[in-house]
Amino acid sequence: MTKRFGFTLAEVLITLGIIGVVAAMTMPTLMNSTQGAQYKAAYKKALSALSQAITLNVALDEVDFGDVTSGAQLESILKSRMNVVRTTGGTSGETLEAAEYTIGGTANTNGITNGADNITLFMNDGIMFQFPTTIGTPACTKDTNLSGVTAWDYTRQKACSGFVDVNGTKGPNKVVVCDSDTDGTNADCKVTNPTDIYPVMIFDSTVLPSTDAARAVLYGK
Repeated sequence: MTKRFGFTLAEVLITLGIIGVVAAMTMPTLMNSTQGAQYKAAYKKALSALSQAITLNVALDEVDFGDVTSGAQLESILKSRMNVVRTTGGTSGETLEAAEYTIGGTANTNGITNGADNITLFMNDGIMFQFPTTIGTPACTKDTNLSGVTAWDYTRQKACSGFVDVNGTKGPNKVVVCDSDTDGTNADCKVTNPTDIYPVMIFDSTVLPSTDAARAVLYGK
């Protein structure tokens, strides 16, 4: 008589159940990590594209962010140097989930609002850049002649603010924040899962992140 060895139905079902539980526990973390990496890559790409656009404009027209006197002029420059497929005035149609941020900034905000007085540029790769229509004079420059200013103080400096949304109007539409500090002022900021919206500041020929969280994503490993 030949003996046949194998798994019983109960053993197979128990094994499948264990695999299902492990998958349910690990898949959300894996998906968040993958999505966060995509946001980070798109964010770096957006900053690079903005920097290249103004560098090209300086080379061709000798005009940088520091020469801009209105949102319309900034819009014209970026549209001529980038692959902009659509432009809208006012809000972009998304709802931001970080109400403490305001564009242009007061002392502790350094960030953004999806305001009706903004201009929104949509790029061909899905990235969106929004900035205010009204720009003061002089503006979009790093004023080094202000006494007593040792760091970026949005009540004193003249840099212009805006925000990059790396996937346009698609969700989650969350401003990136530090893991341990939701107001974006933590000097030891770490961001485990990057989101899709990044506050930036532009001045002269420079584009930089304007919050600790945005800087942590850009410069972090």
